[in-house]
Amino acid sequence: MSTHTIFDNAPIGSIVDWSDGTPQPPARFRKKLAAWQSSNSRSRLIRKQGGRGVGNVSLSACFTLHEVDYGAGGVIAVRVHRTFSLESKLHFTVVERPAIGSVRVFDRAGDGGELVYLATNEADAKGWLTRHGYPGAVLQEVTADEVGADAVEGRAA
Repeated sequence: MSTHTIFDNAPIGSIVDWSDGTPQPPARFRKKLAAWQSSNSRSRLIRKQGGRGVGNVSLSACFTLHEVDYGAGGVIAVRVHRTFSLESKLHFTVVERPAIGSVRVFDRAGDGGELVYLATNEADAKGWLTRHGYPGAVLQEVTADEVGADAVEGRAA
């Protein structure tokens, strides 16, 4: 799939693969493997942003994937996100869509909102919020219409 297909059809919370099409090098070539992994990986879709302008600069639409969290003892020290412009030449595939009835927890309302947790149900989402505290958080349930329509679109593309 192209970046446009992911942007238009993949629901927030989906697991997305991306690849540059090159074969994976053997594990013994650590530097080559690390370079390859930067263009070939899998992450969760956490945000979509339409095109916008800042002063004289025009920024194209993009989407952001959550790669990994680093920390210890239940405390996250660093979150790694990758943002892809719709002009990216990488190949993307939706591997998994969020389950129907699951609840997305966004850090804030509006277009700038970012997925911070994908809960199995509303009780799980509210419990997570009491432990992690996002005062402006917004809950959004994943519907059958959203996932079903996107699944059909994904197969056709």
